Amino acid sequence: MDKMLQAVQAHEEMILAAERHIWKNPEPGYREWKTHAYMKEQFEQLGYTVTEAGNIPGFWTDVDTGRPGPTIAVFGEMDSLIVPTHPECDPETGAVHACAHHCQCAALLGVAAGLKAEGALDGLCGRIRLIVVPAEELIELGFRKQLKEQGVIRYFGGKQEFMYRGVLDGVDISFMVHTSNGTKFDCNAGSNGCTIKEAVFSGKSSHAGGSPHNGINALYAANCAMQAANALRETFRDSDHVRFHPIITAGGDAVNAIPDRVSVESYLRAADMAAIAKENKKVNRAFAGAAAAMGCRVQLWDFHGYAPREYDKNLKQLCREAGQSILGDDRIAFTENWSTGCSDMGDVSCVMPAIHPNIGGAQGTFHGKDITIVDPVLACVDSAKIQCAILFRLLSGEAAGAKKILAEGRQDYPTIPEYLASIDTLCIDKQAVTYAEDGTVTLDF
Repeated sequence: MDKMLQAVQAHEEMILAAERHIWKNPEPGYREWKTHAYMKEQFEQLGYTVTEAGNIPGFWTDVDTGRPGPTIAVFGEMDSLIVPTHPECDPETGAVHACAHHCQCAALLGVAAGLKAEGALDGLCGRIRLIVVPAEELIELGFRKQLKEQGVIRYFGGKQEFMYRGVLDGVDISFMVHTSNGTKFDCNAGSNGCTIKEAVFSGKSSHAGGSPHNGINALYAANCAMQAANALRETFRDSDHVRFHPIITAGGDAVNAIPDRVSVESYLRAADMAAIAKENKKVNRAFAGAAAAMGCRVQLWDFHGYAPREYDKNLKQLCREAGQSILGDDRIAFTENWSTGCSDMGDVSCVMPAIHPNIGGAQGTFHGKDITIVDPVLACVDSAKIQCAILFRLLSGEAAGAKKILAEGRQDYPTIPEYLASIDTLCIDKQAVTYAEDGTVTLDF
């Protein structure tokens, strides 16, 4: 492990240069071609041969110890957010790394450098797959819908898409380290998953002043739907950590015309897949009922977002020890708290032991206009060292650490295809309100 850590330290300048370069060239999900090219060049300069995803950004490479053992995947996410009010955003696109994924890329380069050190693999067994992955943030849904319709992608999350493409076939354990505020290495118990939702309300346009009685107001139907969904909140169990946060993305075309088409988007987040399905059904019922109350139609479109993250307890303990070895006891903050955010690392955790701890170095509001990196050494260099320490603990000593995790762990699905088939069943695209000639109204949600 010392050889790996020394190599990371020796490449500090490269790591910090990567952090600055990617920060200055932000790109949202499935558009990260500049970042892809930069990371590929850096990997090749370190002596790696990479396998590219092809028609989407991202690539991976394997480090083989030459001795049989488990395969460990390490992720680095490339995508940015879009926060046009951030002072350092791309002035044309509004893109900025407001979730600090660029630090993950820089740290992954540090891990790659550490593994190339002479003698770094001595005493290790198995393989390490370093994965540069796109599209963790669930944004620009219209663009991703287009990619899906064109057959470019099947899933909106980059890790899900890589699972579908076979990148995680043969992988036994996965992890990544995300940047956070503060100065500590921290981890909670897990986080919510979500369903992505869009509801398009269709009414009838008419003159808003002269003949509103001839129209059917789709905006009022959408407002009623959101109020009905709000009224459901007291029925959500606290232990399910449900979150529902709709926005209107299209609300009418002219102020003097009754709106005839209104679009609402949201996520429905919860702590397990059963709760997501149960509470999402309630929201769909509320939307269909509100549309019918106003005489509107509503097209409901639900697509799997991310599964809840459930962290393996043995992997969590191993990561804690790795963090302690680099930062010391006083900068470790592992808890049993639950996060209500989401990540496609949750989908990975459904099929193998996986974990997503955080390391400090940032300051400001994540996903906000004031996020910045104040300690890039902690966020990138120390992160790389901790990840090397995790790999060492997993694969040294005949991979005793990894074997314990695999022997005692539990996954929800035995194979990736079975998992993907299960989330496909959660997707709907249907007209939820139909009107018969005899005045009967039928709801299908």
